[in-house]
Amino acid sequence: MRFIRLFYCFLVLGLPGINRTVAQVHIISAHPGKIAAGVQEVHGPDIALYDPSVHSHHKLIFMIEGTGASAMDYYIPDSIFATMGFHVISVDYKNNVISTVCEHSKDSACSYNFRREIITGEPLSNKTEVDSINSLLNRLQTFLQYLVTMDPEGNWKEFIRSDKIRWDHIIVAGHSQGSGHAAMLGKMFKVDRVLIFSGPQDYLVDLGEPSPWLYRKSATPEDRYYAFLNLEDPFNVKFQIADCKKLMAGIHPDTLMVSPGIPMNGDHHILINDIRTKRPHISTMFPRFRNVWAYMLGIKFKADGKIN
Repeated sequence: MRFIRLFYCFLVLGLPGINRTVAQVHIISAHPGKIAAGVQEVHGPDIALYDPSVHSHHKLIFMIEGTGASAMDYYIPDSIFATMGFHVISVDYKNNVISTVCEHSKDSACSYNFRREIITGEPLSNKTEVDSINSLLNRLQTFLQYLVTMDPEGNWKEFIRSDKIRWDHIIVAGHSQGSGHAAMLGKMFKVDRVLIFSGPQDYLVDLGEPSPWLYRKSATPEDRYYAFLNLEDPFNVKFQIADCKKLMAGIHPDTLMVSPGIPMNGDHHILINDIRTKRPHISTMFPRFRNVWAYMLGIKFKADGKIN
């Protein structure tokens, strides 16, 4: 979406302190067609980032962007994750169909089929068209293989072995449409954590309930799911909360209002901000919320902004 690109352009120009913070981050970008045969470019290059100057947590954040966005649109939050000691990957993918496409469907499997086809390439949905070569899974795997060869100093081999993704070393994260894909990947594979930003948009409005896939058995324990929302999100925070509570039904998650820059404690899994902004849906990606990101990632954040 154009508004996302405009936002990140403003972010890079308007926050020189952030630019200094990410100055040591190493970034690799590669166009999908050069990574693997048959992989189509949709919006731009895949990107991978890490900061060799900080202690590594030996975890990879797979950050999945929202509707219409490119991987590069998430450069600033991806860079900040890297300064926290994580490897980060965002891949280009077919995301031009908004995930609310199923909200008025009478087919309760609509949302599941839509996301499953984007993730795996299985021909399940009439709302999108993605083959296995262009699926999120293939794009992630082939990019990791590319990085192992092209950037051996980056130690990307930690995250893939014998051409198999090491899901236990991976944190799946996503914003907006990407948040639902991240949640589904958490259902499919036992990952380190699932981070949900401004989503998911999988509430079936006409049926008055969250999509049934949200409460299917999860390979990832439910206490590893974390959501960060905005109270004024135009996609309806009540629907998002209902979706997240189904994802984490076994742990009966509480909601917690959060503010920028304040260290957080406790065992809360649905976090909500109410800052005044013209872009509430994107607010969960504002760098001022590094304290919330650190909490979701299970690392300490100090009041002076430094990360342990």
